[in-house]
Amino acid sequence: MYLDIALELIVGFFTLLLVLKFLGKIQFSQITPFDFITGLVMGNFVGDAVFDDRIDITEIIFTIVFWGLLIYCVEKSTQKFMAFRVMFEGKPALLIKNGQILYQSLKKNHIDLNQLQQQMRKQGYFSIFEAEYVILERDGQLSIVPKHEYGAPTKQDLNIPKKKVSLPFALIMDGKLVVGNLKEAGLTEEWLKEQLTNRDINDYRDVLYAEWEENNGLNLSKYN
Repeated sequence: MYLDIALELIVGFFTLLLVLKFLGKIQFSQITPFDFITGLVMGNFVGDAVFDDRIDITEIIFTIVFWGLLIYCVEKSTQKFMAFRVMFEGKPALLIKNGQILYQSLKKNHIDLNQLQQQMRKQGYFSIFEAEYVILERDGQLSIVPKHEYGAPTKQDLNIPKKKVSLPFALIMDGKLVVGNLKEAGLTEEWLKEQLTNRDINDYRDVLYAEWEENNGLNLSKYN
């Protein structure tokens, strides 16, 4: 019995993993109500099947794959047709416009003033009247455009000279060389070993994390 449960869990786990990989990262990085429901259902398929002796492994795989295909079809439909997008994903809603609270919009989206204040405080705005526009996004998060006097000054506002922006690369993680990042950064392993030797480090395994950035050079942290 326990062997059968373990086998069904393993098969269900990897089938779910493959389906989620197939659906793509965006599907579950920006959770909408529809995405949340589909995720719960897929998990329940595996959970129910494990403890039901009448369901075998092939039925688990078929159920998960078929449900995943349905989700895939919905995602493709929402990409091509605006009507499907609104139906399954919803649409953003203005909660504050030109500094004025839109009560009917709050009511329609089932948001009270306390919830609005809480979400705004999480983004650093402790007064509702600091916002010029507040948009309720499809995933339930708030996007806030502050009034001019409450917005953070940009580097252009402060007349700070432009500086080239560079991307940091993790070269060593958990004592192991990240070869792909080393090549992407245009560096060689000989160069990295030389840098480590200059810091009295002779083995990658002594380094917990090492990061290189064009503007800042090599920074690292050793195991303590």
